[in-house]
Amino acid sequence: LTVHPAPGNRTGTLVNALLAHCQVSGLGGLSGIGGVERPGIVHRLDKNTSGVMVIAKSDPVHRKLASKFKNRDIIRSYIALCYGSIIPISHFIEAPIGRHPTARIKMAVVKDGRPALTQYKMLESFTDQACLLQLNLKTGRTHQIRVHTSHRHHPVIGDPVYARIRSLKGASKELNETIQNTKRQMLHAQELGFVHPISGKEVYFKAPPPEDFTTLLTTLRKNYSDGTPPCVCQAQ
Repeated sequence: LTVHPAPGNRTGTLVNALLAHCQVSGLGGLSGIGGVERPGIVHRLDKNTSGVMVIAKSDPVHRKLASKFKNRDIIRSYIALCYGSIIPISHFIEAPIGRHPTARIKMAVVKDGRPALTQYKMLESFTDQACLLQLNLKTGRTHQIRVHTSHRHHPVIGDPVYARIRSLKGASKELNETIQNTKRQMLHAQELGFVHPISGKEVYFKAPPPEDFTTLLTTLRKNYSDGTPPCVCQAQ
């Protein structure tokens, strides 16, 4: 889903679904801070990035949540399947992000971009062909994880904008066909945590990865379990 209506995507968005849900369920409306195009939307996920989001149903909550995002008081943890095997296995990617100088639909690491910081840890390595990363956002730039991993030459598998589909060396026909048939970037927002703006309690929400993600991960594990088992990495 696209999160909110925009030119070319006026219907079929998450906002359209939320408005319909609120109307049918009688649970009330959404925060109006975002206007008619973005009611309740505090943050967003890129189209085809799966995972958990938070939506504000009142203006006071919206303001408080927006402030938490701005002040980086939100835990946002992602997992991604990427090409290659990143070194070191646990570190930060700090590189400014702005509009790509020639491809306007893309973002890029550029000298005069906005500061961007991503913390990562490699959870599993499948020889030097692919890896499972956990990534925590310390800033919230457009396409941040996709741009930063591509900048480090380990783009997210299936990313139609920042990666080209390629076969993995030593991979089975089944695995390479699974990669060739991947329809989206293998990026999943698995955890969102913050202090609840009303109760003051810490809350955490988790979303399990969808079937396409787990299928590819299982196939990677199966492929590299014979002879060369995947490395389960523990950061020091």
